[in-house]
Amino acid sequence: MKKTKMLLGLSLVAVSGLILVAADHIDAPATMSGDAGDITDVYAFQGQNTSNLVFAVNTQGLLSPNATGAATFKDNVMVEINIDNNGDNVEDLVIQAIKKDDKMYFFGPVAPGTTGTSSTVKTASASGSVTISKYGTAALTAEQNGMKFFAGPRDDPFFFDLGQFKAILGGTATGFNNPGTDTFAGTNAMSIVVEVPKSMLGSSSTVGVWAETKKKQ
Repeated sequence: MKKTKMLLGLSLVAVSGLILVAADHIDAPATMSGDAGDITDVYAFQGQNTSNLVFAVNTQGLLSPNATGAATFKDNVMVEINIDNNGDNVEDLVIQAIKKDDKMYFFGPVAPGTTGTSSTVKTASASGSVTISKYGTAALTAEQNGMKFFAGPRDDPFFFDLGQFKAILGGTATGFNNPGTDTFAGTNAMSIVVEVPKSMLGSSSTVGVWAETKKKQ
């Protein structure tokens, strides 16, 4: 069992049935911008099957089409989705995603070995795996143990008008345009998506969700 150390994270609170998102596309120079550990977005929303919740974590944002083909997940970086189902802002369950060769392996949802910034891979709670999709090819998904999985490049879904935002900050505009200009149009991110039956997440109708990337020590 290998302990891991958190590199950076991103948080949000999700209520079952709603679509909520947190985003952070451009980090300070001291962080791992563009690295496999750089989280850009976290999404949590009700699945097409309303008995399920979908969790999506995007990393390595602002990838150009040329850069997307070369982008990869890293074997030494684990993506961990944290789920608080009792309102104390401490993770009660985790879903872990780890790359090995051409596949992404998933563990959980399961109670963490320890809470906070260090984790152990919950190898006894393997839930499934999926072949990592390649840029320019059809998306590959897998379904195991009642869960669904995807890992690979996707068009960045986050919309933000950076130019207008700067104009507002600079005092030359008073608000955003409708419609605005999508600064992230034509860029991609590396996505991990897992769909989970709500029954696996406890009995609470409200859950808190945040994600972290953690690196092997």
